[in-house]
Amino acid sequence: MTSDQAPVLWPFITGRALPASGAQMGIDMLSGTSFFADPNGWVLDEAIPVSNPNMFFYGAPGMGKSGTVKGFASRMISFGYRILVLGDAKDEYEALCRAFDVEPIAIGQGLTARVNPLEFGPLKHGWEGLAAEEARKRAAIVFSRWLTLIRGLVGSQRIGQTPVPFGPSEEAVVEAALRRLTGYSDGRTTLTETTIPLLWHLLANPSRELVEECRYGSERQFLDQTRLLRDALGKLVGGTLKGLFDDYTTINLDWTAPIQSLSLSRLEGLGDEATGMALLVLNSWGRAMRELAPAGDMRIVIRDEAWKVMRLGVDAVKSLDADFRLSRRDGDVQVAVAHKPDDTSSVGDVGSQAAQIAKDLVHLADTKVLHGQDREIGHQLGDLLGLNDIVVDWVTGWCRQSPGRAVWLVGDLVFRVRTILHPIEKQLAWTNTALERA
Repeated sequence: MTSDQAPVLWPFITGRALPASGAQMGIDMLSGTSFFADPNGWVLDEAIPVSNPNMFFYGAPGMGKSGTVKGFASRMISFGYRILVLGDAKDEYEALCRAFDVEPIAIGQGLTARVNPLEFGPLKHGWEGLAAEEARKRAAIVFSRWLTLIRGLVGSQRIGQTPVPFGPSEEAVVEAALRRLTGYSDGRTTLTETTIPLLWHLLANPSRELVEECRYGSERQFLDQTRLLRDALGKLVGGTLKGLFDDYTTINLDWTAPIQSLSLSRLEGLGDEATGMALLVLNSWGRAMRELAPAGDMRIVIRDEAWKVMRLGVDAVKSLDADFRLSRRDGDVQVAVAHKPDDTSSVGDVGSQAAQIAKDLVHLADTKVLHGQDREIGHQLGDLLGLNDIVVDWVTGWCRQSPGRAVWLVGDLVFRVRTILHPIEKQLAWTNTALERA
């Protein structure tokens, strides 16, 4: 018989429960036992079929997705984790921050908070005392991170329907300019922090040495060949994101606090592209702050509205993909939140590189949490994740009957979980405040 038929003939035979470690989330309705979530612990347990701690949460609005994410993250604090919300697009985590006596930081036009995406981060500490080989290793990490960010920011902009190109020539120009601005190309022992406006200004007014290093015949040829690159960078200097990421960092996050959140809700009026670019910048900046994290410094990195980054183009998707792939090395649990499969599958044309990377990104998360969906979206999830009809029926039926119900896919293990929140947690997770005030 098939696995679809077996539960009917043997209804009291259940699958094994997961170990009782990590955050106690609620009741597994298939076994009647408590359900615990411990993504890093699952990776270390050879009996559990997962190879990474990453998590994808799907669910229609109002189905308890936010409550489950916040409940999981806040309960993991008791096990030594800290929470980092890289871009709270809708201010959903402000109440949770204040519950832990942490004031969330808001970024937006007219506000004083600034983030410099070209900040060195911890890798700059002690640079003057480094051996030459170690200095080269750190420089390679820093410049690679910056190039990944700039490639994503440039490629997210369009000429009609065509992304602004950022090929080997543009990469060579940007890297050469950054090395000169920081003093690395001059062999300095103390490096100078730079900013995107300084990079843009140097490309608009190139020195003779920069022109020659980039192998252009003249300054005019350099300016002609880099015009699109300068225009794209200029959007951060004088466009919709002016005043947000074009100066030195003015915030000083306490990285020992149980939670930190950077709010982007003030950018909502600028559109999804502006918010996506801001999320991409924060993603790069957050990666910098974690590059020399001590052993045992484990984070739950929450990426709400991750699809806004992915729709910026293939290079933005690659940036997110890199973080998911490094989760095992860093000890971080990467959490991406989306409403439906289209959020991640519509990042590019069918069969395009961006669409394929986005599809693979979903499979870089061995844990998927599926809250209630309507019938059409449920079948889309079934096709994306290879779900059988019974699981699809749970997502479109049982899960929709009450917020907080979800199907947890841990590798190829399936659990039907009813999340249980404390009344205080319910208040912190409530996302319908605006509706109550209407």
